[in-house]
Amino acid sequence: MKQKITLLLLLAIFVSNAQIKIEQLDLMPWPQKIDLSAGTFALSKNFKVNITGNPNSRIFIGATRFLRRLDGRTGLFVKQDFLTKINEAPEAQLQINCVRSGKIEINENESYQLTIDSNKIIINAETDLGAMHGLETLLQLLQNNGTSFYFPALNISDSPRFTWRGLMIDAARHFQPVDVIKRNLDAMAAMKMNVFHWHLVDDQGWRIEMKNFPKLQELASDGNYYTQEEIKGIVKYADERGILVMPEIDVPGHASAILSVFPEIGSKIDNGVGSYAVERGSGIFNATLDPTNPKTYEVLSAIFDEICPLFPGSYFHIGGDENNGKEWDTNPKIQEFKKSHNLANNHDLQTYFNMKLVPILKKHGKNVMGWEEIMTKDMTKDAIIHAWRGTNEGLASGGSLITAAKNGYKTVLSNGYYIDLMLSLESHYKNDPISKTSILTPEEKARILGGEAAMWSELVTPLNIDSRIWPRTAAIAERLWSDENVIDMVSLRKRLKTVSFRLEELGITHIRNKEVILRNIANNQSIVALNDFSNLCEPLKNYSRNGGGKKYFMFSPLSLFADACSADASDAIDFDEAVNKYLKDKSIENQKGVTRFFEKWMNINTDLIALSANAPLIQPFLPLSKSLSDISEQFLLRIEKNQIGNSGVINGLLEQCNSKKHADVELAVYNSLKKLL
Repeated sequence: MKQKITLLLLLAIFVSNAQIKIEQLDLMPWPQKIDLSAGTFALSKNFKVNITGNPNSRIFIGATRFLRRLDGRTGLFVKQDFLTKINEAPEAQLQINCVRSGKIEINENESYQLTIDSNKIIINAETDLGAMHGLETLLQLLQNNGTSFYFPALNISDSPRFTWRGLMIDAARHFQPVDVIKRNLDAMAAMKMNVFHWHLVDDQGWRIEMKNFPKLQELASDGNYYTQEEIKGIVKYADERGILVMPEIDVPGHASAILSVFPEIGSKIDNGVGSYAVERGSGIFNATLDPTNPKTYEVLSAIFDEICPLFPGSYFHIGGDENNGKEWDTNPKIQEFKKSHNLANNHDLQTYFNMKLVPILKKHGKNVMGWEEIMTKDMTKDAIIHAWRGTNEGLASGGSLITAAKNGYKTVLSNGYYIDLMLSLESHYKNDPISKTSILTPEEKARILGGEAAMWSELVTPLNIDSRIWPRTAAIAERLWSDENVIDMVSLRKRLKTVSFRLEELGITHIRNKEVILRNIANNQSIVALNDFSNLCEPLKNYSRNGGGKKYFMFSPLSLFADACSADASDAIDFDEAVNKYLKDKSIENQKGVTRFFEKWMNINTDLIALSANAPLIQPFLPLSKSLSDISEQFLLRIEKNQIGNSGVINGLLEQCNSKKHADVELAVYNSLKKLL
């Protein structure tokens, strides 16, 4: 009898696997090459891992973490505890072979091969970095039927398309505590991202503990800064996950925080004594370091002397963006310096400044990286040019990236990956560092290292930052890893639903914290209607929400309705699909597919009105809900009862649904409604 049950279970596993197709796998990033084969590997609590070769010790930490995450998903609680040494379990079902220790630097080998058959799993990789990517893929491959967990039999050969797959987090505007950084490092590793760009200094704050200049954290951080031990801990945490940490101190502009402590190196005519202060709003400010003052370089050299040893990587980001030059223009001494040094304009003067920093950083083994404004004919070719400007700044999207590559510079793309702008998933996913229209030689293409999602923090706090980074950054990670032809949005959205859920396992709060915000708005009443309405709304895009940087401040908690809404309203996507089906075929079934939304939206409005009697925070977006309810009623009459109605009234209601005046959100269904006119 026992044998019969066992056979039935094995058959169930086989049948389940037989139904699996490649497109059913929820892998992200999608591997370069994958071949499914017949059979499965069945999991049990006797499952073990063995490691051979000459890897870095981080592989033992990574493999142990893999086992615990596997336990969490399966409830098997495998018997193997902590991996600590080479070849400690030669009989293990999972064999990891690493040739050598990987370096946490760009252009390292991160490839891996993963083979699964009925009785063994093998990960082969030149470095432990590749092996850890293989473990992430293996974890994503986990399947189940009604009684058991298994892996499908297959072969994967995989490597990244780009070597630089980064995420920038701005901790200078709204400070982000250590736990926020660490959980996002975990998520990055899961998505095979390998560069954490840490924006640590800006007009709004200095976030690094300084032993030699303690007044920087005392006067310019509001008590929110990372101790040097915390920084070392985060660098180690990132190293264990195969991630390079690159710091940024933004100079010579964005300097209010530095100059609040060292006004004597500012560019104001009186050296700015007593007139510089940490900024509380956002925007572009005038505070700029004086490139003509020798003390500027003395201070910066001493700062870099203390900070550089905290970060073992070979690149240091010096910012260099958005220097409006107003303080330089009004300072006669600086203008005279330009003339005497044959500097034609402020760009030349900033180049003079940048080139002074190159040897300061070189003595610590660091090369310069900076925003695209640092690119000039005199900039060292060791520098990386960080392309960020595009159509929002009146420039061609990605233009500076191509120019940098053609001029002999290594370059990284962030234009199109500014996730703080709350642009759509699709816009980021289809933004490629090397577009198909780019005419580049193989040597020029090789200089394009990859891309970096940019999370500027004017409008994020620890409460909502994860929801602004994820899950869209997972799509960016795929764009930077996978083949350029992996662009199917239907597949992406399908896979992303699973990936988004799995990110919670790593501590990411993008799902759970939405409920926290909504409960606060509802005054601890039912949040069903609020949640349903949030799935129709998106925060205002680009920089339109913040009213010129003066609506919200660096001490603002950001716990409003807009902070609960995502960049891709899920019900709006579903509604658009229903509308397209109906317009193609006006069957009763497709008609109901559309009208059910209208009925739901009218009910939402009724429920929100009732909730608002004891929830003042609902009032700002009630007009938007009412407009949607009113036009829903009109469309119901038109579609179900064939009543044409007053076209002027309908058009007026439709435009009310296009309003961007309520609660910093917009209805994401406007364009779909417009199709029905």
